[in-house]
Amino acid sequence: MGVQQEAESYKNRGNEAFKSEKYEEAISLYSEAIKLAEKDSRDLVTYLKNRAAAFLKTNEYEKVIKDCDEALKIIPEDPKALFRRSQALESLGRFEEAYRDAKTIFTVDPSNKAVQPVLARLHATVQERVRQNAQTSNKVEQMFKLAFDISDDTEKREKAMGNLLVLSKETAGADIMLKNGVVHKIQQLLKIEKNSEIFVNAIRVISQLCKRSIERTRNIIKIVGIPWFLEIIDSDNEERVNTAQYCLQVILNTFSGMDNKKDSKPDPMLCEENKSEIDVLLTCLTYSITNAVITGLARDAIMELVMRNCHYSAINWAERFVEIKGLQRLLAVCSELEEFKYESAMNITPSSRTIAAACLARIYENMYYDQAREKFNSQVDEYVKDKLMSPDLESKVRVTVAITSLLRGPLDVGNYVISKDGILEMILVMAQTDDSLQQKVACECLVAAASKKDKARSIINKGVDILKKLYNCKNDAVRVRALVGLCKIGSFGGDDASVRPFADGSTKKLADACRKFLVNPSKENDIRKWAAEGLSYLTLDADVKEKLVEDQAAIQSLIELARTGDQSCLYGVVTTLVNLCNAYEKQEVLPEMLELAKFAKHHVPEQHELDDPDFINKRITVLAKAGVTSGLVALSKTESHNSRELIARVFNAICNLPELRGIVVQQGGAKVLLPMSLEGTKNGKQQAAQALARIAITINPEVAFPGQRNLEVVRPLLALLHPECSALENFEALMALCNLAGMNETTRNRILKEGGLAKIEYYLFEDHMMLQRAATQCVCNMLQSEEVIKTYEGNNDKTKFLYLSCQEEDVDTVKAAAGALCILTSVSKVCCRKLLDVGPWVETLRCLLANPDKEIQYRGAYMLYNIIKDDKDITAKIIETDVMEILMALVKLEDPEQLKTKELAQKCLNAAEDFGVIRKSGEAPTLDPFKEAEVEELDGDD
Repeated sequence: MGVQQEAESYKNRGNEAFKSEKYEEAISLYSEAIKLAEKDSRDLVTYLKNRAAAFLKTNEYEKVIKDCDEALKIIPEDPKALFRRSQALESLGRFEEAYRDAKTIFTVDPSNKAVQPVLARLHATVQERVRQNAQTSNKVEQMFKLAFDISDDTEKREKAMGNLLVLSKETAGADIMLKNGVVHKIQQLLKIEKNSEIFVNAIRVISQLCKRSIERTRNIIKIVGIPWFLEIIDSDNEERVNTAQYCLQVILNTFSGMDNKKDSKPDPMLCEENKSEIDVLLTCLTYSITNAVITGLARDAIMELVMRNCHYSAINWAERFVEIKGLQRLLAVCSELEEFKYESAMNITPSSRTIAAACLARIYENMYYDQAREKFNSQVDEYVKDKLMSPDLESKVRVTVAITSLLRGPLDVGNYVISKDGILEMILVMAQTDDSLQQKVACECLVAAASKKDKARSIINKGVDILKKLYNCKNDAVRVRALVGLCKIGSFGGDDASVRPFADGSTKKLADACRKFLVNPSKENDIRKWAAEGLSYLTLDADVKEKLVEDQAAIQSLIELARTGDQSCLYGVVTTLVNLCNAYEKQEVLPEMLELAKFAKHHVPEQHELDDPDFINKRITVLAKAGVTSGLVALSKTESHNSRELIARVFNAICNLPELRGIVVQQGGAKVLLPMSLEGTKNGKQQAAQALARIAITINPEVAFPGQRNLEVVRPLLALLHPECSALENFEALMALCNLAGMNETTRNRILKEGGLAKIEYYLFEDHMMLQRAATQCVCNMLQSEEVIKTYEGNNDKTKFLYLSCQEEDVDTVKAAAGALCILTSVSKVCCRKLLDVGPWVETLRCLLANPDKEIQYRGAYMLYNIIKDDKDITAKIIETDVMEILMALVKLEDPEQLKTKELAQKCLNAAEDFGVIRKSGEAPTLDPFKEAEVEELDGDD
């Protein structure tokens, strides 16, 4: 077979696949034909047009345009290529270009009937857009006059800049603003603008212009240059820094195809196309990490941008970061001390070292093969050697502080460095000097190094006496660090009540010492955060937990420390809170394993009596009422996934108590839990999602998750409907989704879009009564959506299964299933007919109509009336059974609460009479002509 014949064969098979609606297969076959076709031949044009038609079916409009462009290069003004390109352009909202193609077709082929309605429609759309653009253009001109005139009234200018921000969110507005030179005007304005609101909104306008438009983003960077973005981020005003950071993230998102949502993924094709732009921007950010003149806030924001985008789950730039010596820059920040200034010192915040350590850890996560790890370690080695080449005090202090950060970030690297010859010895020597600065940094390093039992033991052997000696010195900063070292060593028994490394009573004495530092208002935050870290180790002891939670001043000090949002406080404060709530990971001990351990004479951990649920709940209540949620909200800005997991654990522990969920929502807890449930460690996401589920069960979702948030919460809740999650997590997620499904059609559509219906229905078949009930209630609320009703009308047994569920023992499950069937039968005759295809349909109907529960009885009667009212054959089939006798009994009911049931039963009999299925008996009771009863909303119980 010749090449041309082979190409034709592929085309013909592609045509067959297209006719059978197998569009992906058709695309693949047409692609093979294109590869074999002769360059610039008519056959190639045909294959390209055919593939474009298939791409139209799969909604890949950019690919349609590309194929049509190629075809039109060979045969200009080919009507089919123009028509398909016009369709794709219209679908992308590029109406003017679509209209241009349609006009060309009409010019070439005036008799083409297919293009005439398209041309008329597009002409109307384009005319309307011209009118709207003229209006937008006028608005832009007016706002420009007000916003950029420094001499004008401030209030008017603020309003005008706010309006420009709104206009920039629309494509037409953004294009007009860009054409009228808004970027240059903003660039000039920000040099002199003093009003913070106008300044921030001007940066937000730039963000909106860059959003999802690579062309606009390139134009903006061409006008202002990347250094300008680094200038606007350099500020002491937190709001300005955050806005500029967001703007830079938007630019990276646009180039990479990422979204600003936490769980969004980049588009590999876009990343490749815009590789040089991404590389230049991230390289500039990397070099700015050690810029000596920028503010500490700007430095933190730049490191956060690097941390968020370098990871393999984002732009995957970590190896390039290592290649351009980014690690040395992060280590330089890690080695800074706020209180120890020298000639080349950088501005840092209390959080800078913590953020730099977290960034190092995130980069190290990407070093997943040995060669990359070796390169990482060798660069750290290089930094340490370089510092220790000069034996002055500054170098020793800085290298020790950097090692401490490594131990708090990529722990494996920290352990690797500290285990090198002479390093630990140098730190112990520094701890024994009389210089308080050396004592302080050496103490910090020893505390960080005691992270694993084997390391801690070597420090216990070599350093406990040194720590005790330092604890007795006069300098509080040194004393509190030595205290934390002793606390950490004293906590190695964990929450095992039978293990105590120190003598009885020592743990309480250490806790008292920490408390004194924590509650003393004259002590600076640095000392108080170290006291919190000491408590984070000691609060594994149940006696210490109880004593601390009764100490109002200490709890208030912890919360105040958290509210500062200082990232360096995070570990100590949050771990202490996790311990107080017993929210840490607990290993399940099976009884048979326990017996085996005893038999083998292995140590068996013992739970302290003060760690019983009653005591835990009391401690959680005290913390929540003291305002702990507001502190957690302040600390949740951290990019550290492990820290976010700890915060989520505390939130979830609080949300375990229904009466405290309102406090969490009031203090902004629901807002910060959403991003935590979408990004982080597996356990962290699960804990945050469960906390959200618990909130949605107790509190009206419209209040707990206002606006867009009620849509965003759907995904984390559906993630809990997973076999790996516990039955409690499944149940709580179903309950929460039930309430969300009852809100509005938009939320129900989001549940459907995320594949939620199948996940919910899976639990209808569960043996667990509570799970089955919650799933049925959820389905009942989902049936308010037409889309869901269509799936129940399809060729499946879903409706029949709901009908059979009416025979379940659990009253609430029956109530929900009956409610769902009331909705289905009121709108779908297909579903009505399906019910009588069920084998035991009469028994199920009896169960409903003769049910002792009045609500179920009412729902049964309502459903039966829906089935009977329009179908003579079904009515005859039902009336032949003993259902007729039950209906006769129901019309004799005297209970006022069952009036609606009685009326519906009578309506069923009346319908049967109208069809001539039964005749009116002279002795039978009759009712007045019946009005349509108002039916209550039949949804699942929340």
